[in-house]
Amino acid sequence: MDLEKKTHKIKLVHLKGNMILILGSFPSRKSLEEGFYYAHKQNRFWKVISMVFDEETPSNKEEKINFLNKHGISLYDSLEECEIEGSSDSSIRKEVPSDLSFFLSQKGEKRIIFNGKAAEKYFKKYQSAGSDVTLYPCPSTSPANAKDSLQYLVECYKKAILG
Repeated sequence: MDLEKKTHKIKLVHLKGNMILILGSFPSRKSLEEGFYYAHKQNRFWKVISMVFDEETPSNKEEKINFLNKHGISLYDSLEECEIEGSSDSSIRKEVPSDLSFFLSQKGEKRIIFNGKAAEKYFKKYQSAGSDVTLYPCPSTSPANAKDSLQYLVECYKKAILG
């Protein structure tokens, strides 16, 4: 296994008052190269999230940030640093959790939506959600998760985001 130490270098997307946080595990190689979340062309995140709201898929970083803020959604990852082979969540070692206090300390009912099992695993390993936080596990939108149809992903995320 050829593990490489990587540090999260993508800026958190969070507008104070956003009460939904979607967490990935750790940015993919392509996302780290592009400097923004879910940058791989085959990742279905942006398509799924836009279908949840029946809107056009945002095409650039500014449109994506505006889209998220319009809908009260923040984006980040469960891990700040780790050793990883390529973009494979199953290879993650020596993980360092992200500081999520910016979100968890906000007053009011909050939702954390996990984009895949690894995001949920690392959140639960290192974080403590209060009684004002509802956790929603959703399937990964990664191209590595080809078993789940686009429509299934949309239904899962719609239920988590819209209730």
